[in-house]
Amino acid sequence: MLEPMIQLANVSRRFAKRLDVAARIANWFGAGLKDEIVHAVDRVDLEVRQGEVVGLVGESGCGKSTLGRIVAGILPPSEGTRAWHGKAIDTLPAAEARQAELKIQMIFQDPFASLNPRLRVTDIVAEAPVAHGIVKGSEREAYVDDLLRRVGLDPSLKRRYPHQFSGGQRARIGIARALAVKPEFMVCDEAVAALDVSIQAQVLNLFMDLRADLGLTYLFISHDLGVVEHLSDRVVIMYLGRFVEIAATEDLFQRPNHPYTQALLRGIPRLDARKQAFEPVQGEIPSPLNPPPGCHFHPRCKHAMERCRVEQPDLKPIAPGHWSACHLNG
Repeated sequence: MLEPMIQLANVSRRFAKRLDVAARIANWFGAGLKDEIVHAVDRVDLEVRQGEVVGLVGESGCGKSTLGRIVAGILPPSEGTRAWHGKAIDTLPAAEARQAELKIQMIFQDPFASLNPRLRVTDIVAEAPVAHGIVKGSEREAYVDDLLRRVGLDPSLKRRYPHQFSGGQRARIGIARALAVKPEFMVCDEAVAALDVSIQAQVLNLFMDLRADLGLTYLFISHDLGVVEHLSDRVVIMYLGRFVEIAATEDLFQRPNHPYTQALLRGIPRLDARKQAFEPVQGEIPSPLNPPPGCHFHPRCKHAMERCRVEQPDLKPIAPGHWSACHLNG
């Protein structure tokens, strides 16, 4: 098998909200207040190989966007290591680490918020490649024109500002900006969630065309299982900071193992299941400030037993290429 392009080993990320002055004063009088710690990502391992599209799925608040930012190098992990082609990025010489970081780019959920409203499109797209010496200043206009054509935009619009474009066009500008530094790996964080359905299809087709033309590898983060089923080679299901199931796309959709995955799939509307009663996942996702002990999913799981309440299940292989973290597997 190919060596992983990206490898996360035992990665965690916590965010701390420190006590303010009033809370510290209250503690002098015995209030017993403590810093609030958000467990956004909890000891996960992930490998993505060259040419793959890996879909990362979970409810809002499960930590998938935080994980995407760790993969892209925007957030450092609190624990664990991130490796590029088998080499831990933190241990590389500065120049080599910088080149590795450039090869990993991210496309964000809100294309308007991620584009500088004070810059014209030509400056947004050209800024990074010129700064990193990928193109010369004299070549930037032709370089931007080529990138805009590649993502389906008319180069004559490059002097406009982001607010002068539609949502779909802004999404394409974000893609052009990411492509400008010639990446090999793209993290797409809900990259089509803010778009109309018809525009979503166009942008998804663009992603697949770019994959074929440029040999790109994707980590595609989404809450939309239909989109993930269409795009991905493998799917990772995430719940409250942990991976609960990993499998090839066809295997996961036909033979889901974890109760959470099964519940998510039951919520997908399908034409061949018009008489089937809709069964949403029961309850609300717990707060990452105080995650449940044992299996995080046990408060919402109809199969929960005493072991689930006290012991965290390991992510174990249950079939070739299929992993699940559930005590029901023995």
